[in-house]
Amino acid sequence: MKLSKDIHAFQERLGHDFADPELLIRALTHPSVSSPNRQDNQRLEFLGDRVLGLVMATALLDHDRQATEGQLAPRFNALVRKEACADVAREIDIGAVLKLGRSEMLSGGRRKQALLGDAMEAVIAAVYKDAGFEAAQAVILRLWGKRVGTVDEDARDPKTSLQEYVQARRQPPPAYVLVARSGPDHEPVFTIAARLQDGTEEQATAGSKRLAEQAAAKALLTKLEQKS
Repeated sequence: MKLSKDIHAFQERLGHDFADPELLIRALTHPSVSSPNRQDNQRLEFLGDRVLGLVMATALLDHDRQATEGQLAPRFNALVRKEACADVAREIDIGAVLKLGRSEMLSGGRRKQALLGDAMEAVIAAVYKDAGFEAAQAVILRLWGKRVGTVDEDARDPKTSLQEYVQARRQPPPAYVLVARSGPDHEPVFTIAARLQDGTEEQATAGSKRLAEQAAAKALLTKLEQKS
């Protein structure tokens, strides 16, 4: 199968030359452009999520042999969640080679976090099916790079940390209030306030409500800890 220059360049960024290029093409094919004769990447995404999980769990155990399960679990979640996959996908510019339907292209699909994260997992599965676990592991560890060693010592969701902080002081849980929404439908921007019952709050802005809530919670927790 003859590959385009863009796909060849992507293989170089990925660090794996496919013996079966069809696997890579399938991994880059979004459901919006699939057909009876062209499989999309959803099944590969399912597999890639599991391969990534095994590699990251093993890497974390090897990196810190004294860590407890309670310490490892949040670190693991931080490394395999969709945002982390999307960050890696942007670094190797998966968006440039994704095969998308017209509607997805017009709505900014090449920049969508969920779509990029899904494609990254599918590509991991494609490497695994093409050359086995060790090849997939090598690609993952190279692309995730220093993330394993620099993942926050306590990588818990900031919302969980904030809730535990206020509960320990017998205060009601914080509320998350949508302050503003801007931007086009395909690329919205949300401003969220994390607010305590006494009116103390911090605001944050991000491309999704969840990320904005997390950032606001982190900012509010930092403020509270500095006061205590």
